[in-house]
Amino acid sequence: MSQPVESAAPAAPAPSAGARPSRGRSVAAVLCLVLAALLTTPAGIAYWGQRTLNDTERYVATVEPLVESAEVQDVIATRVSDALQSQVDIEAILRDVFAGVIDEAPRLDQLVGPLSAAINGLIEREVRAFVASDAFAEFWVRANTTAQQVLLKVLQGTAESTAIGFQGNEIVLDVDEVINVVKERLVARGLTLLEGVPIPETDRQVVLLDAPQVKQLRTIYAFANPPAKWLLPVAALLYLAAFALARRRARMMVWIGACILANALLVALLLSVGRQLFVNQLAGTPFGPASRVFFDTLLAYLQNGRKAMMWLGIVGILAGLYAGAAAWANPIRRGVSGALEGAGAELVRGPAGGPVGQVGTAILPAVGWLRGGAIVLGGVVLLWGNNATAGRLAWSVAFVVLLLAVLQVLVGAGRASHADGPGGRGGPGGEPDAAAA
Repeated sequence: MSQPVESAAPAAPAPSAGARPSRGRSVAAVLCLVLAALLTTPAGIAYWGQRTLNDTERYVATVEPLVESAEVQDVIATRVSDALQSQVDIEAILRDVFAGVIDEAPRLDQLVGPLSAAINGLIEREVRAFVASDAFAEFWVRANTTAQQVLLKVLQGTAESTAIGFQGNEIVLDVDEVINVVKERLVARGLTLLEGVPIPETDRQVVLLDAPQVKQLRTIYAFANPPAKWLLPVAALLYLAAFALARRRARMMVWIGACILANALLVALLLSVGRQLFVNQLAGTPFGPASRVFFDTLLAYLQNGRKAMMWLGIVGILAGLYAGAAAWANPIRRGVSGALEGAGAELVRGPAGGPVGQVGTAILPAVGWLRGGAIVLGGVVLLWGNNATAGRLAWSVAFVVLLLAVLQVLVGAGRASHADGPGGRGGPGGEPDAAAA
């Protein structure tokens, strides 16, 4: 009787020794989750910023819709109209023209006033017609392509003060081309008094960023740009590490989804506050009336990413709950799995059952890896082209669900084929074979 007691004594420390690495894994998983959650928002914003600023194609695609905005068109049209009208004293020219014809001042005033208003109205209508045209849209794309390249040089500190769009430590939007085109159109319509009228440089430019703002942006760019493109992948890897290290992965999936959802809500809050600050900053400037549409358009890709992140968090929570040990999840999971495996078993009994059964049997040992591969493929679909949106997330989730369903059908086919085969459960009498045992 003493021997069993002695044999049991040395086995006692084993669970304690095994618990240490298990506790270590749990601590590491929680640490990875916390770090990933803290990194998600700054990583997402930094990644959006560096992609928008450093990629000319992305930058132009971001600002191109602004040309369709009535507010932006109004700002530019007002600037160009004021530049033309301020350099031509229409009333003085009309008084000189009619001075020898009409001697009475009251009658001259009655004539000059309406004519002056009509000419100024013609100038404004012509300007607005051009700003709404395809020719101006082409100018807008060219101007912003140049502006992005100049902005990069400014932020890197390599721009010359004579470069287009960078004058005296200020970033400006040059509308000289627009003014010249409008002048030509007005002269062609008979308003020759505008021909040869010089437009001062201050009237040909709209200041976008002044010297202090440029200096601040340079400092931010110097520190934030190098790590910006790596922060988001690092956060994603930390989430994956937390999931891989977790002992209860379904529960960890719920926590990961909750962290991603919380970060999406935080980004939404930051965008709301930032929008109001941006509007207040531009109040009273030429771009003040268009500040809201400018902010919304400039951050459209970030908004799309935020929506995708929100739905990704919700999907993660639902997936974790579905795969967890909750009382309501077990019958649902068994029902879905049973239905899919039953469909696979029916396929084995059909005309094409042989090949389907062989495929199912072949994948049985590696079905776990194949499920992981399906999820990875869904991630590739979501992130392809670096433009994650809620719509693309929906397609990715549907793609993953379809792949997982097909795998489960094949699992059912493989099990049915194995059960009916010579090495399966039943021999002639339906008793288990020795091999199966």
